[in-house]
Amino acid sequence: MLLQRLARLLLGSENPAGAIYGIIVIAALLAAESGAHDSYLDAVASALIATALYWLAHAYAELLGGRLAARKRLTPAALARALAHDWPIVRGAALPLAALAIAWVAGATQRVGVAAGLWSAVASLIVFELLAGVRARASGRELALDAGVGAAMGVAIIAMKIVLH
Repeated sequence: MLLQRLARLLLGSENPAGAIYGIIVIAALLAAESGAHDSYLDAVASALIATALYWLAHAYAELLGGRLAARKRLTPAALARALAHDWPIVRGAALPLAALAIAWVAGATQRVGVAAGLWSAVASLIVFELLAGVRARASGRELALDAGVGAAMGVAIIAMKIVLH
């Protein structure tokens, strides 16, 4: 199934929560974005920088927190493991960033590109919720709950955009 392959590509199997986090982070950034940057390049660059910052911050916080709790030294291997473990944050951000880039290449206005990235993130959350339910062999009521939870997250992201603009 195409949807399952896409989910595997974006979410991976080792840390799917990180990929979902990456989708939400970029959605929040795009919701805060007014589309008023000087150029598409500025908008894409700020999204890429924010993605990298969230990835590094999450890996760093987990690693430092674990070291503080366990009284361990920092090693290059531990740092590499933490960065690799949280790489799915970057993978999750790829879909909304791709929508933004496609809109840019297609000649859409920057506002339309930002909206495309935002809506692709919202749709992704709903689709991945439903996919989780289908994989778990959820009943119809449970699938409705899955869709509702994904939609609620999407509504919260859209509400952020409305409040900020």
